[in-house]
Amino acid sequence: MSVLRSGSPHRPARSLATVTGTLLAIVSLLIGLPGTAGAAAAQRAPEPSHPGQDWAGSQIAKHEGTAAGVAPPAASLAASVEGVDVSSHNGNVAWSTLWNSGVRFAYVKATESTSYTNPSFAQQYNGSYNVGMIRGSYHFATPNTSSGAAQANYFVDHGGGWSRDGKTLPGALDMEYNPYGATCYGLSVAGLVNWMKDWFATYKARTGRDAVIYTSTSWWKQCTGNSAAFGAINPLWVPRYGSSVGELPAGWGFHTIWQYTSTGPTVGDHNRFNGALDRLQALANG
Repeated sequence: MSVLRSGSPHRPARSLATVTGTLLAIVSLLIGLPGTAGAAAAQRAPEPSHPGQDWAGSQIAKHEGTAAGVAPPAASLAASVEGVDVSSHNGNVAWSTLWNSGVRFAYVKATESTSYTNPSFAQQYNGSYNVGMIRGSYHFATPNTSSGAAQANYFVDHGGGWSRDGKTLPGALDMEYNPYGATCYGLSVAGLVNWMKDWFATYKARTGRDAVIYTSTSWWKQCTGNSAAFGAINPLWVPRYGSSVGELPAGWGFHTIWQYTSTGPTVGDHNRFNGALDRLQALANG
């Protein structure tokens, strides 16, 4: 007759407990690693609570000033084209008034994060087109709420598309100071640069175009380490309220669009395209 040694029946149970404990420890460790799904989800910020107050330059004016009292730059009709940018805070825009004053292009805010669409978008986007302007749309980025790919897809699906009709500019990504907290959205330099790469790659895959980037030199230096990763590909739309465009972010030898004031006539934000009208049309046509 066989004899059971003391403790023998419990060995399989101890082995199972050991294996289970080890697996749980490994899973817990993986969840805690940077870049894992668990960590990414835990770091996501809430969706924007006041997106109607966020537009291209809204945070630039707060953080960098408006250069009040500085004369606007003199226009050269041969070398620049006047434009504006608008969002829901502008409401219904008097496009005929702007056209008659010499404005020939417009950028319209379409989206923010993956939860907001501009309620005035149709009047602004179609209205500028109908008076004869070349127009495009832009996305206000919140890199801490969702991935770059998710926000690019949301943008394209809600007004950020592009067509070669000669009057539609490539979409623009608005990267500026966080309206809801940490200036750089709580991301590292590498994390923020990679987020933008994800956004741009997704936008190009969806539309065939390289998007424009809107950003200030000061914010870019602080939050991307003055990255030169985008200058050879993405046209630069730079805000600086004063009589000259000033220093550009690393990677760009010239700007494409300059937002030179936040207090212009009819709507606040006025821009200059760096080139003649035929070059603006070329940008639209791709």
